[in-house]
Amino acid sequence: MHVTLALPRELGESEVCRWRALQEADNAFDNPFLSPEFTLTVGELRDVVRVAVIHDGPEIVGFFPFERHPLGIGKPVAAGLTDAQGLVHVKDVRIHPLWLLKQCGLSVYEFDHLVSGQPLLNARHERFPSPIIDLRDGWDNYTQSLRKHSGKTYKTTLAKSRKLQREAGPLRHDYATTDVEPLRTLLGWKTDQYRRTGRADRFAHPWIVELVERLLATQSDSFAGVLDMVYVDGRPMAGHFGLRTRTTLAGWFPAYDTHFAKYSPGLIHHLAMAERACQAGIEIIDMGRGEKEYKDKLKNGELEVAEGRVARIGPAAGVHWVMRVPVRKTRATVMANPILLKTADKTLKTYGRLRTVLQR
Repeated sequence: MHVTLALPRELGESEVCRWRALQEADNAFDNPFLSPEFTLTVGELRDVVRVAVIHDGPEIVGFFPFERHPLGIGKPVAAGLTDAQGLVHVKDVRIHPLWLLKQCGLSVYEFDHLVSGQPLLNARHERFPSPIIDLRDGWDNYTQSLRKHSGKTYKTTLAKSRKLQREAGPLRHDYATTDVEPLRTLLGWKTDQYRRTGRADRFAHPWIVELVERLLATQSDSFAGVLDMVYVDGRPMAGHFGLRTRTTLAGWFPAYDTHFAKYSPGLIHHLAMAERACQAGIEIIDMGRGEKEYKDKLKNGELEVAEGRVARIGPAAGVHWVMRVPVRKTRATVMANPILLKTADKTLKTYGRLRTVLQR
């Protein structure tokens, strides 16, 4: 077994087709963040992206996309943005993680959304649920499960939708539009949300804006950017930009106009999006790891992702441990404790309000 390293643009068509075939052969890899198109697009914008092509004799048995940072620190492609990470490989292939790191010239590989069934995974890594909307049994069965487990939320959302239309005008839903103007509206809402809640604004980085626009323009049967918008009397109210494979839609950037906040526009939009996605052949909407009230209300299943690192013994791994591991463990402690989480969220929102006032 051996590895060849390549920039994404150096992959040939046969290699990209092999990657796609391996991905489609195993449901564990059915997420657009693991698609070759995602790595190819990020690679056009970031020169740290590499792909390890893993060979067993003449056969390609796996692809390992990653970013290589100073000191040999490896991270997932577009680290901090993606909700599915890891290798795409032949089922049951034996790939030793430390051997792979050495072949890639890495001291450490850290991750926070490693998908199941990975050679990189071990018993020490922390596992977390990733809530999903499971549409494999059809839209009617999904809404029946909502009535059973989130009946109050479902009825209230429908009632608010009717009230919204009485008070503001008719709803219009554009699913999978490729128009860039509503995308920019959505990103503006998302920037406001980041600032309002005290989070760092991802779209302050021009390469992320460019990435999203390029992904919106990428449309094929096996991979596409999906922009979904709901309008009230012609005015944009709520939307979402995500990515899809043939059957999985990955939740990514949902946002709404706060003018309509009293109507629960996010829930109205997510239900409308899920129905249209189901009609378009989507079987799973992966909402991503993270505690959010809307995810808890809408989910009817869960996947599992892992957080941790794989490291070779050496100075770089030691420096990385000191800089990253205690911080990650502290964050995990806060996220697992409802009181600490509520306090942290309140503090961030207060910071966001103060920052907004000071910037005026």
